[in-house]
Amino acid sequence: MKQQISDFELELMKIIWENGGTALYAEITAALEKKNLMATKNTIISLLSRLVEKGYLKTNKIGRRNQYTALVSAAQYQTVQTTNLIDKIYEGNVKGLVATLIQNNLIYPEDYEELKKYWEEGNKN
Repeated sequence: MKQQISDFELELMKIIWENGGTALYAEITAALEKKNLMATKNTIISLLSRLVEKGYLKTNKIGRRNQYTALVSAAQYQTVQTTNLIDKIYEGNVKGLVATLIQNNLIYPEDYEELKKYWEEGNKN
């Protein structure tokens, strides 16, 4: 996938994803305010430009305003980041990740049952 992104860049991407995959600067700043994440206009524009350079976003001009469109979906990003985590921390061993989740009570029995049902139904299709 593309280059890694910073935590604040990820917050910008989340806002765009939550907005249906596109957002204007004003929509982004309004969402940042709701999340109590403050940054200067120059910082936000700079980070959005970096996301364009990294291939996560593209811009379209609407009059004098830029509309930012995600080129990577949230699901695609999550998949790649999860795979990277498993490779980096668990050397590709998914069972190690699951064991850690269970041993540290990060996954609950009801979550396990729901995942088991998902797994079984997925294998039938």
